[in-house]
Amino acid sequence: MKATWEKIDKNVVSIDVEVGAERVATALDQAFKKVVQKVNVPGFRKGKVPRGIFESRFGVESLYQDAIDILLPDAYSEAVSENNLQPVDRPEIDVEQFAKGETFKFKAKVIVRPEVQLGEYKGLEVPSTEVTIGDEEVNAELERLQQRHAELSVVDEGAAQNGDITVIDFDGYVDGEQFEGGQSEGYSLELGSGSFIPGFEDQLIGLQIGDFKDVEVTFPEEYHAENLAGKAAVFKVKLHEIKRKTLPALDDEFAKDVSEFDTLEEYKQDLIVKLKESKSKEAEQARENAVVAKASELAEVEIPEPMIVTEVDFMLKDFENRLRMQGMNMELYYQFSGQDESVLREQMRSDAEKRVRNNLVLSAIAKAEGIEATDADVTEELENLSTAYNRPAEELRTIFAQNGSLDSLKEDVELRKTIKLLLDSSKTA
Repeated sequence: MKATWEKIDKNVVSIDVEVGAERVATALDQAFKKVVQKVNVPGFRKGKVPRGIFESRFGVESLYQDAIDILLPDAYSEAVSENNLQPVDRPEIDVEQFAKGETFKFKAKVIVRPEVQLGEYKGLEVPSTEVTIGDEEVNAELERLQQRHAELSVVDEGAAQNGDITVIDFDGYVDGEQFEGGQSEGYSLELGSGSFIPGFEDQLIGLQIGDFKDVEVTFPEEYHAENLAGKAAVFKVKLHEIKRKTLPALDDEFAKDVSEFDTLEEYKQDLIVKLKESKSKEAEQARENAVVAKASELAEVEIPEPMIVTEVDFMLKDFENRLRMQGMNMELYYQFSGQDESVLREQMRSDAEKRVRNNLVLSAIAKAEGIEATDADVTEELENLSTAYNRPAEELRTIFAQNGSLDSLKEDVELRKTIKLLLDSSKTA
């Protein structure tokens, strides 16, 4: 097989491929074995028609498309591999010649991974934050734990207060017409949580069980559903139930209930250590993001549209998986948010483009610096995953290899090593 290529546009190449006549003959044999199982010829059982009789009756040309379908994928993959090309989209195929006894010639036009012109990436200035933990952060964490361990009790009499969990029915109208996603029954809403349109929750304070109220609000101008953005709305609300939280006292008994410590003071000291560790990790992540963003800004690269689309597909699938873990699906999300897939894709597009750009730049830096994931690096990564997932490292290696994900694992290791190089060479702004 012969394969040559030429660049015909930015990130677009044309590959000319010629496959030998002997491989064409083999593909025609395979095509015949497939097709003959489906044809009926008087005097012969299905699948038993001799090749010569088949070709005289139907013509050898009847095998061409099946033979091309058999031969083309492997020939294209070989051509791409031999020329070290990295396609990022499906090719456009133009068959130029295919016939019995002749070579198979085709042309493939495909978008490939773009070249990156690196700018400065060493000695970049990135901000550094001093990590300190104040009393307000410790108190906020204790309050969060209080909320988590609060007891809920049903309020039989009295009015709804801020912080109460109410069970309501609501029916929303804009310009006197119901709008999609504006209705629900038995909905649990914590007053003061800010999870509804601004002003909605405040107007439920003071209602008693069984009360009805027309709640008047205005959707924000930047609301995700364009048909509702900036519109005045009326929600007809009925209050069914009120549940009130009783917070546990912050004392030594609380510390014993939620931790391994005997006193609240000991628990606070442990919280300070853990909060500092968490904040330090966040600060380090912020520095990593900053140095990668700066190196990316200083590089030049034109990102092909299919790479952005593929990344959006990945982000959308990841978002769907996270929703499923929370007991929700995309259909419900679209209903509650007033969005559809096209709106969500557009929202994700900017982040997707940044991710693709950053990964391309980091890969180019890794190549320029000769950074590779060694066998020892991969083994260490698998051991880390083994600890996280409580499964043997070699078992994980086998799973990654079977799924074809081992190369992705290596790429992740290489990217992290590259980011470390950027950070180690950076300066504090």
